[in-house]
Amino acid sequence: MIFLAFVAGLLIGSFLNVCIFRLPRDLSVAKPARSFCPFCEKTIAWYDNIPVLSYILLRAKCRQCGAGIPWRYPVVELATGIAFAICVASFGLHLIALKYVLFSAIMITLIASDFEERILPDEFTLGGAIAGLIIAYFVPLQLEFSLLLFPYTWGRHWLSVIEAAMGAGIVSGAIWLAGWIYEKVRHREGLGLGDVKMLMAIGAFLGLAAALMTLIIASL
Repeated sequence: MIFLAFVAGLLIGSFLNVCIFRLPRDLSVAKPARSFCPFCEKTIAWYDNIPVLSYILLRAKCRQCGAGIPWRYPVVELATGIAFAICVASFGLHLIALKYVLFSAIMITLIASDFEERILPDEFTLGGAIAGLIIAYFVPLQLEFSLLLFPYTWGRHWLSVIEAAMGAGIVSGAIWLAGWIYEKVRHREGLGLGDVKMLMAIGAFLGLAAALMTLIIASL
């Protein structure tokens, strides 16, 4: 099952590469359905679109025009495959594995997109936050801060959603406030809203305690 998870990650990673290229350019990820070379715009044949393997066989060049294929493509595919394999190896075939598979895919996409285009697409930041809140009901977070404000009689699943909402709101709100103060004092933007929304997604998936730790590590 771990190997199958790795293969699935390679395939999903190939789709994530489509998102990384198209979303920052406001292109549809559905049309055209087939991948195309960004230089000559020729449709890529299926046998030239096999994750990682095609990159190696083509020697990182488009078969049609000879333009170089960015190294980001195999890196994203491999990273997603490895992440999926680790999730399944760690949690087995359970919902918690699915949660972290989705979280990994979102984070890999955002990291690659930010590195290449300096853009964090809303589809993965805000969409990730919404997904994290929904998953929190089915895969409950460890209850910490939510129990300080709400009784346990509300039920573990709904308290988990509250924990996720607190993680999403408090941490993203804190860095938004820091960025707003910086802008007022220095009269220039110090923090993009993409970072705020990305932390919102992280908080929704991991909860307040882990999101705060993420913010501390990121700051260091």
